[in-house]
Amino acid sequence: MIMLKGHRARTTALLAVALAGTLPAAGCGDGAGAEPRITTTTRAGVAPEPPAKGAYFGVWAAPPPLDGRPAPTEPPASAGPLAPGRGATAPGMAPVAALERGLGRQVDIVQRYYGWKADFPAPEDRAVAAGPRQLMITWKGGDTKEIVSGRFDRLIQARAHAIKALGKPVFLRWRDMDAGALAGRVHDAPSFVAAWKHVRTIFAAEGVANVAWVWCPTANGFAGRNAPSYYPGDDQVDWICADAEPTPSATYMDLSESTKLFFDWAKDRPKPVMIGEFGAPVAYGTRRAEWLRRAAVVLQNPQVKAVLYFDSDERAEERRDTRRRYAVDGDARAVSALRELATLPYFNPRNVPVTPGR
Repeated sequence: MIMLKGHRARTTALLAVALAGTLPAAGCGDGAGAEPRITTTTRAGVAPEPPAKGAYFGVWAAPPPLDGRPAPTEPPASAGPLAPGRGATAPGMAPVAALERGLGRQVDIVQRYYGWKADFPAPEDRAVAAGPRQLMITWKGGDTKEIVSGRFDRLIQARAHAIKALGKPVFLRWRDMDAGALAGRVHDAPSFVAAWKHVRTIFAAEGVANVAWVWCPTANGFAGRNAPSYYPGDDQVDWICADAEPTPSATYMDLSESTKLFFDWAKDRPKPVMIGEFGAPVAYGTRRAEWLRRAAVVLQNPQVKAVLYFDSDERAEERRDTRRRYAVDGDARAVSALRELATLPYFNPRNVPVTPGR
């Protein structure tokens, strides 16, 4: 394992001291450093399970622009199955492989996104599932009242069959809780909870045991939109999650600010915590590296069991919209800081080999 050296290690240590008084403790009465009590509805060894110590590190890596860059090549067989970039030539794996080589390690989770009526798992998902990484599918929801009415039962059954047939553990993030969806498709908290339970009931009836259910509003929803009222219940959820990109209107916002209310709520739930998306905006310029190093301290919370970097600019409304651009490609300082985070022992529970990033 490569450890941080020199001024970067000192910087991380100083940040830990500076933030210690401001970060929420995530134990269950045993102190901030204690492993929390965790319950799950999944079958051990079949669906994804949280690591005993530390947190998985994952990514959404958007396809790179078609600018003539050479496609990543497969690492030599002698590097082993956990080498960064392993599977680079498989469908959809090129951007993941490219990011891994910059970070100097293989990621633990690869995230994919699908619309409500999309077919999945796709070949790109099978490529992830066939290797040592875990797959997370973020599935955008439909109209909650129509779901409960049974209108989409065949669609849900088809997705249940396909995920079961994949035969590998899958994180399933059934998510439709952004502001626009709440107004147009979700209707209200009781409708969302009823739809969640309806989808889960169909998956159970189809015998799907390889799914861990991830409930994931935005962290901002804990401030102004009463996200906890949309929680389906401990018997319905395996992981509690929040997307924690900084508020675009803020000039600068630490991850500790974005996640405080979410962590305050989560510490009373006996569930592993996931940060489903986080990213340092391009708008932060030279402070992106600082943001990521501070995030590394915030996320070393014993209840946090998975974190996924959103390495994409796709949410930017235009090229100049740097507050919604999070990809680190081309920003050497940001790549270095993200590499420091990803190679910390806390975020490497599988003990994958670490190599110099490039």
